[in-house]
Amino acid sequence: MSLSLSIILTLIMTLFGGARIGAIKMKTELVTDIAMNSVLGEYNTKLFEKYGLLFVDTSYGGGQGNIENVNEHLRKYFSKNFELSPMGTLFGRSTMMKTSLENVDITGYSLATDGDVFKRQVITYMESDLIGGAAKKVRENAQKLKDSGYEEIDVEEAARENEQEISGSYYEDTDGDGESEEYEIDNPAGSVTSQKSIGILSLAAPSFDDISSKAINSENLASNRKLKRGTGLDEDFQVKFKEKLLFDEYIFEKCGYYGNEGTDSALDYELEYIFAGKDSDYKNLEAVVNRLFFIREASNYVYLLSDEKKKEEAKTLALTASALLFSPELEEPMTYAIIFAWTFAESISDLRILLSGGKVPLVKTEESWNISIGNLLNFRNNLKNKKGSGFSYGDYLKMLVFLKSDKDKTMRMMDVVEMNIRKTKGNAGFRLDNCIDVYRARFTVKGFFSQNMVIERIYGYEM
Repeated sequence: MSLSLSIILTLIMTLFGGARIGAIKMKTELVTDIAMNSVLGEYNTKLFEKYGLLFVDTSYGGGQGNIENVNEHLRKYFSKNFELSPMGTLFGRSTMMKTSLENVDITGYSLATDGDVFKRQVITYMESDLIGGAAKKVRENAQKLKDSGYEEIDVEEAARENEQEISGSYYEDTDGDGESEEYEIDNPAGSVTSQKSIGILSLAAPSFDDISSKAINSENLASNRKLKRGTGLDEDFQVKFKEKLLFDEYIFEKCGYYGNEGTDSALDYELEYIFAGKDSDYKNLEAVVNRLFFIREASNYVYLLSDEKKKEEAKTLALTASALLFSPELEEPMTYAIIFAWTFAESISDLRILLSGGKVPLVKTEESWNISIGNLLNFRNNLKNKKGSGFSYGDYLKMLVFLKSDKDKTMRMMDVVEMNIRKTKGNAGFRLDNCIDVYRARFTVKGFFSQNMVIERIYGYEM
């Protein structure tokens, strides 16, 4: 009986020990899940509310972000769910699964600014949006702009060359005495083109009072500072063409622009900032308007050259001017000087319409032409705020942003996120390169008889 009991008890104790080890392992795994999920539950709420992004700010609203801060939070959550509480210890409570946390280390993590981590979260947020909406339409419009070739036609350079051909000193026997007198010829449309020095935005803006005066210091934004790097965990995300459209649509959805400003933002013209990257709303708007002027000049110049009626009107005016100046050989360059001036005036008219909330077609027709040759010299008195048809200012702006490089769009969108989150309470020092969305942790648990158990897990918002 004694021998039998000793064998049975040994078996029972072995089974009991194995059960205890299994229970400790299960408890450790459960607490690991709780602790790692609890850390992810501390995502920046303002970032989620405003931009739909889930990142843990490793500064936790403080000054400096550090992965050690996350490590301490992880240790706290694990210990509170794993070990006896101070109250339990005080009252002498015990457990048959007595263990303690020996060590916890975060062995890998990815920051929002690593690789395409930021873009991956944006795309995940946007995946519920059906492609075929805003971004698809912008892509089609941008392709039309690209196919038109207007971005390659430098009308201003051609106008300068024409100006040099006309201007200068000439000699002609104007009084019939047999001797040639020197005289100078100027551009007959010079009074129009000289107004370029005023500035395109100054000429086209309906009212300067409506232009935002907001400005920022971009030196401490993501695109202009040296960014922290994670360990390279989970950065293999490949952005496909469809997903690029989703990212562009996200930008169009979250960013305000002239005539469609957001609320409580560091810059009113955020989409213009994505395009130009300047430190003030005025400079960003000016950069967009100057680019639109370049495109509108090319479009209007091509149309004028194709409209025989308008070319004949310009030629008649040039013929009169060249005859008065005793320089019939200058008829052709003067014709082009008038065409260039007419193109300039029409382009300013287009911009006035766009900035007033109207629309302008990419390719002009006789019906959509605004400035007559009779109103050319005083075109500023004939600028109209009409509705028109075609593309709005926002449509043109989105085309320009769509054609920007992916790197510029991503970095400047991160700038926009940072500058706006910093305006919220408790986030004055917010930086995306302090934010993690996936991490790997290793837990070492000390059990009875100095036995150690090691568990390693990877947790993230998309895992």
